[in-house]
Amino acid sequence: MIRVVALDIGETLVRDDRYWGGWADWLGVPRHTLSALVGAVVAQGRHNTDALRLLRPGLDVGAEYRAREAAGCGERLDEGDLYEDVRPALAALRDAGVRVVVAGNQTPKAGALLRDLDLPADALATSGEWGCAKPSPEFFARVVQAAGVLPEETLYVGDHPFRDVYPASACGLRTAHLRRGPWGHYWADDPEVRAAADYSVGSLHEVVDLVRAGC
Repeated sequence: MIRVVALDIGETLVRDDRYWGGWADWLGVPRHTLSALVGAVVAQGRHNTDALRLLRPGLDVGAEYRAREAAGCGERLDEGDLYEDVRPALAALRDAGVRVVVAGNQTPKAGALLRDLDLPADALATSGEWGCAKPSPEFFARVVQAAGVLPEETLYVGDHPFRDVYPASACGLRTAHLRRGPWGHYWADDPEVRAAADYSVGSLHEVVDLVRAGC
């Protein structure tokens, strides 16, 4: 039985449009160019920030991030960055008696910005705050700790098989692969992803349905 639903952040709760658009503007390239490069490197199994280094070979991403922040061009999040089903679905999960945990690979600033949105969640943390990131087992151990129940009673929802579904499953959590964003759509019908995930869903409302069905 699902007692806790833990959710990824990027392209699960929050659109990544602003994030990558900000980087494209900062580097002075068309947004479509960077978006296409991000898709290409991820499909190759590389880290998404490798797309930035294709535009600027040798780029120190951390230093450039700090320069953006200092120039007032850094991370931003507001209500418009949330997918439309986020608030109603998270509220419905809590109404169904399920604990809601939000945990993804983001910076400490992103964590603060998300808290400012006052989402209907019982716990929220980012990899930058924990000091460990997906797909490491340590990250999912922290998810289980935040959940406060057995791993098999926790459902981790995410769009990325290699950062969400596979590592969460390896750590004993149940998983739902979300068909959302570029990675969610790209791998949605992959036989290996479907076999690895306990559930395949097209929206967070479907996660609510799973909980209500007593899965």
